[in-house]
Amino acid sequence: MHLKFFLITLLAILLSPESKAQSPSDLQAIRSLCGCYEVTFAFAETFSPDSNYEFHDNYQASALEWVEIVEDGEERLQLQHILLVGGGMTVKHWRQDWVYQPEESMTYQQGRTWRFHTNDPMEVAGKWEQRVFQVDDSPRYAGMGTWIHVDGKKYWEAEARTPLPRREYTKRSDYDVMKRLNRQEIQDHGWTHEQDNVKILIDGEIETVVAEEKGRNTYVRVNKSRCQAAQDYWNEHQEFWQVVRDEWDNHCSSEIGSLSLHGKVEGKPLYVHFMDHPKDDVADIINSFIQKQFP
Repeated sequence: MHLKFFLITLLAILLSPESKAQSPSDLQAIRSLCGCYEVTFAFAETFSPDSNYEFHDNYQASALEWVEIVEDGEERLQLQHILLVGGGMTVKHWRQDWVYQPEESMTYQQGRTWRFHTNDPMEVAGKWEQRVFQVDDSPRYAGMGTWIHVDGKKYWEAEARTPLPRREYTKRSDYDVMKRLNRQEIQDHGWTHEQDNVKILIDGEIETVVAEEKGRNTYVRVNKSRCQAAQDYWNEHQEFWQVVRDEWDNHCSSEIGSLSLHGKVEGKPLYVHFMDHPKDDVADIINSFIQKQFP
């Protein structure tokens, strides 16, 4: 009886509202992703089970990037990336949300389809889900993992099924999805985003590995004054993008089930439609891209 009482008590503690409290070290690590960075992107294909496979050229690029904290809570943080390219022009880039012990999650399927589902509280206990969104704030992918703080290291890693990366989705058609192992590690100079990627071709129920790839994105912190143009952009446009995020929230939940999107409407991708429209048109624009939703 004593063991049974102990187990019941432990379960009650884990599932109580107080169990939502997380390590301050986790929050500090996530917040330290923000700032102004010189970023280098590097990817190289490393292996293929097909002896006739022709490896693609290595990919390298660099940029200046501002990471702005949009929402700063104890259980949910939103970080917006903004690129600065040639001559100080700003480009709204990807967004990463961090959610502690999420009640529901999103999973990328294939093409332009995502599924949303509720979580078992025991399976997400102590974990953070990183949700990644496109430049138009539509879903991209999500992964669940635990922040590790040991032997002077601070890192988080998780597997995720993802769409083709932006650097390849308009250039390649020999694979359909990517299986990633993402690792984000805080370092003295800033942080790194390492990837071990598997490129997969889907034919009905059959999935075939096309190639494996190693990626390393390095964020080196620099004086925030170098990213002033990005900060100015966000100060001017943040209200519009808040409306966009709120509208997407209406379409991305376990109550909805699944979401499929058109790639283009009237021959233009979604972000182009956003460029010349006021925030009053956001709901109509997003709804025009929704192909179907089903439980």
